[in-house]
Amino acid sequence: MSGGEIILIFLFIIMFFGAKKVPEIARGMGRMLREVKDASNEIKREIKEGTDSVNKDFDQEK
Repeated sequence: MSGGEIILIFLFIIMFFGAKKVPEIARGMGRMLREVKDASNEIKREIKEGTDSVNKDFDQEK
């Protein structure tokens, strides 16, 4: 996203929700992004644990 697009989106948010709601919306979006990142990391960790287990079993078969 370019700087102009970000400014345009920000202006739209201010016009639509009002300046007083912007911090509240930003906090909510921050929380949502943190939860998505945490869930993504958890999925990656579970996949890695599963593949490590398979690799360990495969190495023992050799």
